[in-house]
Amino acid sequence: MPFPLPIKRPPRSARSRRRLFLLAAATPALALATAALPASTASAAPVRPAAPVRPAAPVRAAAPAAAPDLPVTYNFLAGVAAALADPSASPPGANDWSCKPSAAHPYPVVLVNGTGADMADDFSALSPLLADNGYCVFAANFGGAPGGLLQGYEDIAQSAAQLSAFVNQVIAATGVSQVDIVGHSQGGMMPRYYLKFLGGAGKVHTLVGLAPSNHGTTLDGIATLESELSALIPGIGSALSSACQACAEQIAGSAFMNNLNAGGDTVPGPTYTVIETRNDEIVTPYTSAFLTGPAVTNILLQNVCPLDQTDHIGIADDTVALHLVLNALDPAHPQAVPCVLVLPVIGG
Repeated sequence: MPFPLPIKRPPRSARSRRRLFLLAAATPALALATAALPASTASAAPVRPAAPVRPAAPVRAAAPAAAPDLPVTYNFLAGVAAALADPSASPPGANDWSCKPSAAHPYPVVLVNGTGADMADDFSALSPLLADNGYCVFAANFGGAPGGLLQGYEDIAQSAAQLSAFVNQVIAATGVSQVDIVGHSQGGMMPRYYLKFLGGAGKVHTLVGLAPSNHGTTLDGIATLESELSALIPGIGSALSSACQACAEQIAGSAFMNNLNAGGDTVPGPTYTVIETRNDEIVTPYTSAFLTGPAVTNILLQNVCPLDQTDHIGIADDTVALHLVLNALDPAHPQAVPCVLVLPVIGG
């Protein structure tokens, strides 16, 4: 069950100033995204994937290691550097297609990137950590142009169809019947569409979301401000949706979100774990990340380690959060979870 934690809101004037500040901060990024992304006139409402579905961006396998002992760097900037060097490169430890799951870890782990991220920057820490712990790890870039630095901006239903095809590829290569999925942000929410609408429930054992946008986001009020601006400036909403359809679909109350969560948050079969931070500035309120259902575990990082002050971005490089991922994937053999100071954005 979601944590019944009170959310303290600042006075209206302060909240308004914060909205304007966040909007100003986001404007350069939106401009960059608009210039960098292909224009689209697709509706923001969720649609079932049309055929043919473009596969997830091809990946180049990381060099296999006989006995993985890969360095794990809990630093967001390290991942960004890797992505800038080669957006198509697999994160360390991922995409060894000769890997066969062991009896100790029988489910391959598929990593799913968030909005605006790719596999190289989102999973530069988690991928080698999983490989060092004996998992077969696979990753791809979902929801963006092949080879593009920015991923996860296209229609979420289409991204889920890409995920479906990739899971089938992993199952065929490894000889298993199910996989585990770990996703960050949109990557923790989008697989639920695959589970609910595309037949994925029987192929997924565990879904772990790091700060997932499970019920959409208010963007700390920016979503409401955007609606208000759309009433004053016709066309601004459609322009933003064209630049990032997935962004529009993740707004709380969107047609996509209403469709995804109609009838309940989960489907029978998989187990679900949500790991969230109180300091999430992207998925707001942070409690909207949590799920309700009989096979759900919701974890608030600050309840595990008060020193952990990570935010939405830094959670993917957070040593506390990633050790919680290990325990979610193998609850029968829990590891000690360190409690260390973790900073926003950077991780640690």
